[in-house]
Amino acid sequence: MPTLLQWKGYRFFFYSADGWEPPHVHVVKDGREAKIWLRDLNIAVNLGFPARDLNEIIGAVREHRNAFLEAWNDYFGA
Repeated sequence: MPTLLQWKGYRFFFYSADGWEPPHVHVVKDGREAKIWLRDLNIAVNLGFPARDLNEIIGAVREHRNAFLEAWNDYFGA
């Protein structure tokens, strides 16, 4: 479960078994979790985050998307 970023109490990561799916990150904080596709920044799964938090999360993913994609490709192979 490689952690990619810790930011404002959020942890951005992917699961080591996620390589069969398109690139994405999971985000957790306070028992909530979301899954964001890196290609189009769409929310694949939201388990409890309010819209305001999701907007903040997507902004962070947008800002760090290239680094997240690089980490994904390094881990799973391009």
